[in-house]
Amino acid sequence: MFVGNEEKVYILDKAEGNAAQVGGHPAWGSVWDMNTHQAQVMDVRSNVFCSSGMHLPNGSFIALGGNGAVGRGGNIGSQAVDGGYYGIWDSEYDDFDGARAIRVLNPCHSSDNMQSSQCTWFDDDTKLAMQRRRWYSAAEPTGTGEVVIIGGFVNGGYINRNYPNIDPATQGGAADSTYEFFPARSDPLQTFQFLVQTSGLNAYAHTFLMASGKMFVQANISTVLWDYNANSETPLPGMPGNVVRVYPASGAVAMLPLTPANNYLQTVLFCGGSDMPDQAWGNYSFPFINTWDYPASKDCQRITPEPTDGSAAAYEQDDDMLDGRTMGQFVLLPDGTMLVVNGGLNGTAGYSQATGQTFSFSDMPFGESLASGPVGTPAIYDPSKPKGSRWSNQGLGTTSIPRLYHSSAILLPDGSVLIAGSNPNVDVNLTTVFPTTYKAEIFYPPYFAAKTRPVPSGIPNTITYGGNAFDITIPASSYSGSANDAADKTTVVLQRGGFTTHAMNMGQRLLQLNNTYTVQQDGSILLHVAQAPPNPNLFQPGPAFLFVVVNGIPSNGTYLIVGNGQIGTQPTSAASVLPSNVRLDSVSGSADSSSTKPGTTDSGSGTDNASSNGATSHTGAIIGGVVGAIAVIGILGALIGICLARRRRQSSGASTGSASSYPMTSSGGAGIGAAALGARGVRSSDSSAFVPLQQDNHSQAWNASSVSLNAPYRDMEDERRSGNGMSMDYDPYASQPLHAQQQQQGGAQYRY
Repeated sequence: MFVGNEEKVYILDKAEGNAAQVGGHPAWGSVWDMNTHQAQVMDVRSNVFCSSGMHLPNGSFIALGGNGAVGRGGNIGSQAVDGGYYGIWDSEYDDFDGARAIRVLNPCHSSDNMQSSQCTWFDDDTKLAMQRRRWYSAAEPTGTGEVVIIGGFVNGGYINRNYPNIDPATQGGAADSTYEFFPARSDPLQTFQFLVQTSGLNAYAHTFLMASGKMFVQANISTVLWDYNANSETPLPGMPGNVVRVYPASGAVAMLPLTPANNYLQTVLFCGGSDMPDQAWGNYSFPFINTWDYPASKDCQRITPEPTDGSAAAYEQDDDMLDGRTMGQFVLLPDGTMLVVNGGLNGTAGYSQATGQTFSFSDMPFGESLASGPVGTPAIYDPSKPKGSRWSNQGLGTTSIPRLYHSSAILLPDGSVLIAGSNPNVDVNLTTVFPTTYKAEIFYPPYFAAKTRPVPSGIPNTITYGGNAFDITIPASSYSGSANDAADKTTVVLQRGGFTTHAMNMGQRLLQLNNTYTVQQDGSILLHVAQAPPNPNLFQPGPAFLFVVVNGIPSNGTYLIVGNGQIGTQPTSAASVLPSNVRLDSVSGSADSSSTKPGTTDSGSGTDNASSNGATSHTGAIIGGVVGAIAVIGILGALIGICLARRRRQSSGASTGSASSYPMTSSGGAGIGAAALGARGVRSSDSSAFVPLQQDNHSQAWNASSVSLNAPYRDMEDERRSGNGMSMDYDPYASQPLHAQQQQQGGAQYRY
């Protein structure tokens, strides 16, 4: 998911048997309106399963890579290549191979023509594609707005290695240790040696751009500071306790809020995950132990990769979480606290039909899930509190909906948190222990107890890196009590929720802008607000929401663009110079004092009331919400859906309109090499049991000379036919898709 603007949240799913239909096939894309709580299905051409994604400086978003085409039961699509180990198209689900895809979306508003090519996904890998197949790749923006795309699987698996690990660089061609850029650079692809070092446990590597322009990267139990331009690495200390935080351990990881008080020093917090021993992680097919019996970690560690005091970077033990969590997820809140939601007490992300200790799927106690013990109670971490008192969950409601593998959470512009997903299944399964979950929830943090929220005015449309300050006005009706006290306790923050998938938010950051104030005679407060610090590496260019927070209560966020909206070196100016504070002792706010009190996580009780007022904190199901609208009222979703005009194959299989559970299927396949596992077949599916294989090296890829990124649609408008997003000379629904005509080189090679 990602928040596209102040109205719309965009949702992507893996290609599977969803009841909602679009263009005659199951839908795996939608857009949800925050005001109406209604969803519209969207057509996405390729399989987005386990993609990465990122914002662009102009407010557009890209979704990168994914999986091959699949059909019913997660089986490889009906048109397969490379010895039958991945599909390029499926006749029933009508999904295309998405492993090299670069999908582009310009977020739109309800007042726009949501069916126009300007508002739908551009997804055509003959026009726009990565150089390599990437599944579970990492993505991080630079200070110029470029996106660095790092590693990933070439094809599916639980982790991206064989066992024993005798080929850490490529794993027989099924892992990729290179990195590339969007927009594409002309330089040849290079190997990121850190990915070789962390082989097997480096999917969705944790990446954070640092103030210096270097990138902090953590995977497996290793850490590095990386100059991606020179491809040089500075090793940092390993993760204490050998706790793995990347997928499928899936710890909660985020950069702490950047504030004037901490001089914008960048510190990254790691919580949860798993300290399973190396052998237990197994291989592409499955873990070698029953992960659902192995407790997730409570451990939290923080690190400042670039200390400014001359000290060496080092991990520091932080407060343990209240519960161990795998697949826990941090969401930065505008009041400077950090919410953790979702996850399980035991095990890992991922799914499988067997483990090294449980050979038969009928003996799997939680269906395909490799985790157990859903954690339903959120917790809040407050970095401003002293060590030993930073975590609390008192007063927070508990959800009854398990949020395990394939769950997401993201901050909405009103300061609430949208929580959706959970599907540890190869295809739609509504009857298993942890089913495919369409019901979404909204979590209302404690500040929703306040009935009066700040209503600022004067917020600009853009924020620059340095330059002249600007003024924001807070009326007296937005607060109660002393104006001086309210002004002293007012902050202005930029928040970016990022691209959220698999319990992580790529690109998420919160930066507080410096400010002073003038208290005016009428009780209004004039905030003098600095522009962003003149270093684009601290908060990369692109879309964000600005919140004004008074006494811990945030306003609604205002959408704006940080930077000049273009990919390239961002203009910078000297840091803003602010006037001194002007106070008036006799002035007060006019709001009712009982309406401006935020809740607390130190006392109180939760509620399932879906109202946003009067409750300390709660989770409540959205009625007809996000994915729920697609599942429960799928026919309506199809009627109002955003359907691309497309020619259909007459020979396509019948689309499935039901939401029935699909039986799991198995195929013969080669036996697992580890003797202790026994000789048995491996399921041929899209993710959890792929046998490693040799893949082609795609040397031809889109580059910046062929498409304009600042207007990703405009230059191709003449090539479009009926707004369908496809070129005139290429019909993806012809009887032989283009990829099928390409010469495949080499066959499958197995290494055990």
